[in-house]
Amino acid sequence: EVQLVESGGGLVQPGGSLRLSCAASGFTFNLVAMQWVRRAPGQGLEWVSTISYDGIRSSYAASVKGRFTVSRDNAKNTLYLQLNSLKTEDTGMYYCAKLSSAVESQGTQVTVSS
Repeated sequence: EVQLVESGGGLVQPGGSLRLSCAASGFTFNLVAMQWVRRAPGQGLEWVSTISYDGIRSSYAASVKGRFTVSRDNAKNTLYLQLNSLKTEDTGMYYCAKLSSAVESQGTQVTVSS
């Protein structure tokens, strides 16, 4: 059974930072490209970032490029998203997922507010 468990969200002031984690199990993590997506309050899912199975290649939405960094530790079956220079518009629920798969996890809430 595929399991993806996000953590690391919280309340942070504008300009602050957070590091999200996604613990993966139930599949061969080091063979699968992964992605982060988010859902702002009242909005649909927005793609945030993708990372290749080996962590060498990554891509970002224009809205987060230069502020967010995706990484992975295949030895720990864990995906990460470093969020820097946070803005109020980054508020939302953040989810990790296998690339081209539906979101099926609980997510972690990020709230950026002063």
